[in-house]
Amino acid sequence: MFRRTFWFTTGVAAGVWATTKVNRKLRQLTPESLAATAANKALETGHRIKDRAVGFALDVRDNMARREEELGDALGINADPELPAPRRFAAIENRTNPKYADDRTTYSYNRNEDH
Repeated sequence: MFRRTFWFTTGVAAGVWATTKVNRKLRQLTPESLAATAANKALETGHRIKDRAVGFALDVRDNMARREEELGDALGINADPELPAPRRFAAIENRTNPKYADDRTTYSYNRNEDH
């Protein structure tokens, strides 16, 4: 009798264990669960790619600055000579200036005026 009780209990425990495993796997295979898993994997992949791209961009920027310095040294550009003052040009000419004294004709740009 003890032997039968042992095997009955063992069978019940194995059945509960198997049922739990099967139900867990079935829950993982529902459309909602699959969609959530796919979305999580996509986010992880996106973060991984972004981190690599940012690292790559920083490496490119560092190497570009280093190469620019090397070229500047090779060409003598980095010597930092005294630069001339920037030239300034008037955006609008000053017509009251005496150099425009001969050109004092006035033009009317009023469209409502009779021509």
